[in-house]
Amino acid sequence: MEVEPDSRLNSVCINFEDKIFMAKYHMNKPNLEITDAAALGGLIRRSKYMSVAMCSKDGSPYIVTLSCGYDEANNRFYFHCSKKGHKLDIISENPAVCATIIEDGGYVKNDCIHLYRTAVIWGKMTAVDDASEKIRAFEILFAHLEDEPEKMKACFIKDGESYAGVCVLRLDVEKIDCKSNIKI
Repeated sequence: MEVEPDSRLNSVCINFEDKIFMAKYHMNKPNLEITDAAALGGLIRRSKYMSVAMCSKDGSPYIVTLSCGYDEANNRFYFHCSKKGHKLDIISENPAVCATIIEDGGYVKNDCIHLYRTAVIWGKMTAVDDASEKIRAFEILFAHLEDEPEKMKACFIKDGESYAGVCVLRLDVEKIDCKSNIKI
């Protein structure tokens, strides 16, 4: 990962796995920022879920926590959900979302500190219609979430109709900011 200061914008451009992210605002505590590619990748790989915030066209906010799988090759996250629901209605109106992954290290009593690693992710979320992408998404989800992905796939995916009965969402990452107060 390369980190390059950009004095014109008071921001930092980060090259992570050939993807460029630019922090729009400076971090209040830059000493907590995670800029190491291995640390960022580890946080993402260890995450099993994320909370995704969205906003409807009328301005109503909504947040939902979903199991996720990360597609490193394409810098996107996949989720599965019901084929109907509030989140689908919102992302059809406004695909812009902001999500967070939290690795909770716990509160340290008598020290007034909470240990954490976190990533805030901005991007566009869409429903996946393409059958081959749905199959690939489930392979990513099982590999990311399960110790024995093939066993779980055999248990839950009986045939091609199994994919048709569920919705797959894709979050295309536009920007990630990460920070941690846990020593790496």
